[in-house]
Amino acid sequence: MSAVLTAPTPTRSTTRPGSRPGVRLLLLALAAVGAIAAYYLIDSGGNLDFVLAYRTRKLAALVLVGWAVAVSTVLFHTITTNRILTPSIMGFDSLYVALQTAGIFFLGVVGVNALGPVAQFGINTVVMTGLSVALFTVLLTRLGRSVHLLVLIGIVAGTLLRSLAALLQRIMEPNAFLVLQNRLFASFTSVQPSLLVVAAVLIVATCVAVWRQRYALDVLALGPDIATGLGLDHRRALVWVLVAVSILVSVSTALVGPITFFGLLVANLAYLVVGSHRHAHTLVGAGLLAVITLVGGQAVLEHVFDQGTVLSVIIEFVGGIAFIALLLGGRRR
Repeated sequence: MSAVLTAPTPTRSTTRPGSRPGVRLLLLALAAVGAIAAYYLIDSGGNLDFVLAYRTRKLAALVLVGWAVAVSTVLFHTITTNRILTPSIMGFDSLYVALQTAGIFFLGVVGVNALGPVAQFGINTVVMTGLSVALFTVLLTRLGRSVHLLVLIGIVAGTLLRSLAALLQRIMEPNAFLVLQNRLFASFTSVQPSLLVVAAVLIVATCVAVWRQRYALDVLALGPDIATGLGLDHRRALVWVLVAVSILVSVSTALVGPITFFGLLVANLAYLVVGSHRHAHTLVGAGLLAVITLVGGQAVLEHVFDQGTVLSVIIEFVGGIAFIALLLGGRRR
């Protein structure tokens, strides 16, 4: 894997003058620790043993999903050189919706539940990752197409999958449709401990592999011509990064459900807050901001608003506003 992305450290500085990314990352890390402590301690009543046993599983899901979505979005911005796109535009969310809909439509609620959470997680992860990797490999290596055509195909495929899912939902039994609706919203409260272990292994292994190639990612962000001139195999690097994005998005989506705009929100916040464009800074900054947002938001919803709403709904609302702001800001420039 390390042979795929081998490139010298770029000599051109990508850090804004006067900024201190290390200090800012340290402050973000302290804020993330504070959010985790607040989630554990608020309304604990001094019974830490019960709190640790009850809240640790949910906290692990929040941290894993937040970090995976943040890293995958930064990587996707690197290869597309466009900060208003997210991996969901490739059709991952639509494929998840189609898989859930087809499962309940053909197997029924009883049949899907009989599979068990581990089997469902495995099927969703393998199908989403396998199809995306096959598409990336065929288009970028065998056919020699560009990443922009790949994004366009992803948009078309996502639209087709959502249309097929909508067709099945219209002729589905009402009770089955209600069960399906609950599955289509991201939920951090019903994650099985066995799934967390598998998801943690996949996400941590992928993030470690990405971190080892952080300098090559800086070169990849310079564009195909410059990256090739600096000794990077651009096409193979592109495929490798897309595979990493596929694994992170597929695992996080299969674990809790789709979160369309969350990665867009934390990635663009990381670019502004960290003050650097180096991946050694932006990857960590986006991950820490994701932890702060998810854990802090869940703590506020549980202990201040008494679970008056779902965290994913608020994230999608704020992320949608951020997406519109980025579009309008790009037009003004």
